[in-house]
Amino acid sequence: MIGSKFCDLTNRNVRLWFKVFTFRSKFGELTRRNVRVWVGKSWKRGYLLYGPPGTGKSSMIAAMANLLEYDIYDLELASVNDNTDLRKLLIETSSKSIIVIEDIDCSLDLTGQRKDKKEDDKEDEKDPIKQMEKMKKKKKGSEVTLSGLLNFIDGLWSACGSERLIVFTTNHIEKLDPALIRRGRMDKHIEMSYCCFETFKVLAKNYLDVEAHELFATIGRMLGETDMTPADVAESLMPKSDEEDAEVCLKKLIKCLEDAKEAAKVKAQEVEEEAKKEEEAKKEENGEKLQESDAKLCADKVQTNGAEENGVVI
Repeated sequence: MIGSKFCDLTNRNVRLWFKVFTFRSKFGELTRRNVRVWVGKSWKRGYLLYGPPGTGKSSMIAAMANLLEYDIYDLELASVNDNTDLRKLLIETSSKSIIVIEDIDCSLDLTGQRKDKKEDDKEDEKDPIKQMEKMKKKKKGSEVTLSGLLNFIDGLWSACGSERLIVFTTNHIEKLDPALIRRGRMDKHIEMSYCCFETFKVLAKNYLDVEAHELFATIGRMLGETDMTPADVAESLMPKSDEEDAEVCLKKLIKCLEDAKEAAKVKAQEVEEEAKKEEEAKKEENGEKLQESDAKLCADKVQTNGAEENGVVI
């Protein structure tokens, strides 16, 4: 039996086969859940959904909960007093649940780089105004820290319970602290991007019960040229009255895509003009600095020449 499973009958292969045999006799099949039980790791996963607003991050969470039949806990970090309360909330959540923190980059000041607290505290002690502001913040705002949130995700207390999913959503992944979204905390990073043609066909089937239409080719070409979120596409495809059929809704979507394309062109021109103005302003500033330096050099040269004529050695 061992020979059929492993060609090379080394001590290592025999030990490996024995481990697999022991595991199967104790836990059954090699499922992910059983492997986690065997190694003593809590059954939880972290998911980071990121992308522009309106790309379906919240809808994805609702679909996950419906598919798995899990409870959802929507956690608002700004309403949590401190790390202790955050830990209590974690303990009170049930197994087979999804803990959601939406717009994690806007919830609290958890996005910046870690600063030297000792230097900041010394500066604040010298300034009484800063001390007053600090006291007001402590009274009004939340005291949840980045360290407390990290412990919430994969600390000691996160091992209580099982089959728990932790989902973060954000519109700006670049603002988040790398320690918050590293592998092991946020195991899967899923980008929710703009609507593509395949997504449009699913939406058209759901809202209009249409799988093919002569306007699909035009819409597919325009979606490749213009960025539009699935939420905007769905809003255009949704009939507002009984008189609006599939063709009317598709033409409405084409009109929205044309307007979005024109707006993107105008915005690009404005950005280009602003960049040109900034470049010209920099050139003028550099030119003024060059003139000042030339004037200073000329003045120094005149002063040197005058000193040499008077017989003064500089």
